[in-house]
Amino acid sequence: MRPWSNTSQTGQVIQWPHMAEHAPFVAIVDDEEPIRKALRRLLRAADLETEAFASGSAFLESLSVRRPDCVILDLHMPGMTGLHVLQRLQQSGVKVPAIVITAHDEPETRTDCLAAGAIAYLRKPLEDRLLLDAVASAAKIRKNGTQ
Repeated sequence: MRPWSNTSQTGQVIQWPHMAEHAPFVAIVDDEEPIRKALRRLLRAADLETEAFASGSAFLESLSVRRPDCVILDLHMPGMTGLHVLQRLQQSGVKVPAIVITAHDEPETRTDCLAAGAIAYLRKPLEDRLLLDAVASAAKIRKNGTQ
């Protein structure tokens, strides 16, 4: 098996935490198919396992089958927003490190997302290295059980 690592923005090697000898599993939740595809490509190139969901409700339903090490969650989606998904996770006691992504960076919304448990809040268009750094942090949190 390949070690899970990548090079960060600063040139440092990111070591993915060895999660019981498997690559970290990242869920991607975004209503825009091109965004889901691009994120899957990026994460797979970094040797991460992924599954993509077109809605927050589809992601929440999947948790009964498999819990990801991290979720990348679009903020603005029809139906259930990313913030609503975070709140549902928090209310149900499900601990999955979440990275919120959005094209609209609003300070109040950022504060609400972080208060609801997001570990990162990133603005689109995403910088690959920032996202990979956030995923590495999320995987460490999940591995250590600190969220």
